[in-house]
Amino acid sequence: MNHYPLWKYILIGVVVFICGLYALPNLFGEDPAVQISPPYARDTQVDDGLRDSVENKLKELGLNYSRIELSPERLLVRFHSTDQQLKAYTALAEAFPNYVVAQNLASATPSWLTALGAQPMYLGLDLRGGVHFLMEVDMKTAVQQDEERYINDFRTVFRENGLRYRGLNRLTTPQGGISISFADADTRSEARKLIAKDYSELAIAELEDGENFQLRLNFTEQALQENRKQAVEQNITTLRNRVNELGVAEPIIQRQGEDRIVVQLPGVQDTARAKEILGATATLEFRLTEGSAQDWAEAEQTGRAPLNARLYQRRDGSAVLLKRSVIVTGDQINDAAATIDQRSGSPATVVRLGSKGASRMLDITRENVGKPMAVVFIEYKMETKIINGKEVKTRNKVEEVINVATIQEAFGRNFQITGLTSSEAHNLSLLLRAGALKAPMEIIEERTIGPSLGQENINQGLISVLVGFLAVMVFMGLRYRVFGLFANVALLLNMVILVALLSLLQATLTLPGIAGIVLTLGMAVDANVLIFERIREELANGNSPQASITSGYARAFTTIFDSNLTTLIAAVMLFGFGTGPIKGFAITLSLGILSSMFTAIMVTRAMVNYMYGNRRLQSLPV
Repeated sequence: MNHYPLWKYILIGVVVFICGLYALPNLFGEDPAVQISPPYARDTQVDDGLRDSVENKLKELGLNYSRIELSPERLLVRFHSTDQQLKAYTALAEAFPNYVVAQNLASATPSWLTALGAQPMYLGLDLRGGVHFLMEVDMKTAVQQDEERYINDFRTVFRENGLRYRGLNRLTTPQGGISISFADADTRSEARKLIAKDYSELAIAELEDGENFQLRLNFTEQALQENRKQAVEQNITTLRNRVNELGVAEPIIQRQGEDRIVVQLPGVQDTARAKEILGATATLEFRLTEGSAQDWAEAEQTGRAPLNARLYQRRDGSAVLLKRSVIVTGDQINDAAATIDQRSGSPATVVRLGSKGASRMLDITRENVGKPMAVVFIEYKMETKIINGKEVKTRNKVEEVINVATIQEAFGRNFQITGLTSSEAHNLSLLLRAGALKAPMEIIEERTIGPSLGQENINQGLISVLVGFLAVMVFMGLRYRVFGLFANVALLLNMVILVALLSLLQATLTLPGIAGIVLTLGMAVDANVLIFERIREELANGNSPQASITSGYARAFTTIFDSNLTTLIAAVMLFGFGTGPIKGFAITLSLGILSSMFTAIMVTRAMVNYMYGNRRLQSLPV
């Protein structure tokens, strides 16, 4: 009567074996490590030469390490203890100032498990340690940048339609806006029609000052709200892309309020490294050059540039004149990749633009074949100064020309940037691929959670799980004897399956997630309690042991299913509407419910059937 076919036993065995295999990486932990990588858009190499230099430096200091791993993106040195890691970090940061040196935690999972795709669970900020930033988006600068783009568009529109204007500039008043002046009212009226036709997001007002006929343009309130929303959303996307490209495991990047973004980077142990990651979120501009090399040298000596040009510094310190009109900005780039130029065999970066940027790039390059075009790298850096005993923060705009190359032919959506080294091509493609910030940001709050505090949280969490696990096992063994042992084995397998699922999904385990595991322990045996009590009732009613087993599992199933379903619905709602740690709790609880249904019903039934199925019994040890 109570007997499973062979395929069910095989199925249970396969599930347990696979889950045990993929839960195994969590036993190996992580090694303290020091990571060395090149900064963005700089000609620095990660190669065997760097490896030899690092080895020699560590030997000179008498620091022992477990091994050094070299990849095109970084060099990773693993250590046996955090003390050795900290000493090595300080020494290597001083010895290699042209590189980004950071403390890290590297998975110690054996290579044979990694080859199977087995990885440990990600640990959240409260367990692994890391850095937390609260960043504020500079909305004022975002609006100013939009106004600069509109000014460039208006110059093009007026030139194409043969309209002459006296002045076109951005207003420096607190309200901002754009002012355009004309010589007569008819030209102003025609310009107003052109602007109103294609720029409905602008409020247009007419002003007159003697013989000066002006248009005053301001964003409508609806447009300002949309700009603010887009600025935050684009910055979140850019930050997420940058951090993902750099390999930070399970970062949390989310909006808070109207103009703030929360960034949490688990495993990053020093704020300097985190700021390096976030500080690289700059923007790019593509501009045509102005004049010749002689003009550039003369402008550098005199410090004066023509009216239609600006003086920039190249990376090597030399000067270059670029036109004021911007061709394309970094936020119009959809994708980028490092490659080899088919003509010269030299490294290059292939860029793909969006539709609007592609159209403008095609028009400009068609008219300027054979002329140089420059790529300008722009960063916004915050500086804090003490003025009259108070901290005053100022934002400085740092602009650097990272590449000047000749336009070989007209291009639009796809083109490549040449004249780069292999390292520069790789770093520039990373920068472009991740995107550009819509607006600069300021870090207004930062916190660091050390690995020792994270380890303390892990230890306390493990103790709570173990105490709960042992307490449940003792209760089940005393209360239900042999059947209680079956429930305990199923409970152990439930833990293995849950850990395996979290590892396979690469879910992030946090302290609330550990709470979900402890809650799952109680819920997992709850199903067996219902089943075993039902079997007792059937035996008390005079049914045979075999009939009592069948009836106990069959009649308790509906109650078990309904109770677990309602809990699962609540967990799904928590996941859908919750954020951060709440989602972690919901994921752990949901997976725990599913795994407990499998172990508490199918696995315990398999053990009961194997021990007591198809046997003549007078009683059951339940």
